[in-house]
Amino acid sequence: MPHIDLPEGYPGIRSLFMYSPLTAKPLNDLVQTLLHDPAYSTLTPGERELIATYTSSLNECKYCATTHGAIAKYQLGGNAQIVNEVIANPDTASISDKLKALLHIAAKVRQSGKKVTEQDIQTARDQGATDKEIHDVVLIAAAFSMFNRYVDGLAAWAPDDPAIYDAIGKQRATEGYHTKPFQVTQPQTNQNN
Repeated sequence: MPHIDLPEGYPGIRSLFMYSPLTAKPLNDLVQTLLHDPAYSTLTPGERELIATYTSSLNECKYCATTHGAIAKYQLGGNAQIVNEVIANPDTASISDKLKALLHIAAKVRQSGKKVTEQDIQTARDQGATDKEIHDVVLIAAAFSMFNRYVDGLAAWAPDDPAIYDAIGKQRATEGYHTKPFQVTQPQTNQNN
């Protein structure tokens, strides 16, 4: 059960956004820019979603990891295998060496920004990452560590049904984050994470 009285039928952060619309708008604008807007970054929306997925997975945030994994899958042409590979071990995943280096930075940021070293940055640069891409991975990992703690700190509902996450993933990949909240028509009675 959520720690506070949240609207039923809305999973994860969407219930928190409905609970607090004033804070929802800037947070939603941030995630729209960071992950969905094609002009924001030279990293593709799919790559940015993978960074959010991996960070959320390391933070053990079921809702965010599963939701953004589903969005990444749709942003990457329906490729769920690559999402699973990144979650399991980015070093052996079928992704570019640049993205592997950036995910290494993301993993350190989610622990503490001070864990990122000059060598981490140089490795990313050696693999072709630009300063903007390094900036973006740090910001995505930092923002998603906050989002993960927001969702789990209030025990927002994380559904067990993979079809719910798949539907959210398809909607967000297609429409972005400024669409109406995804509602589950039959709220589950067990709203534990």
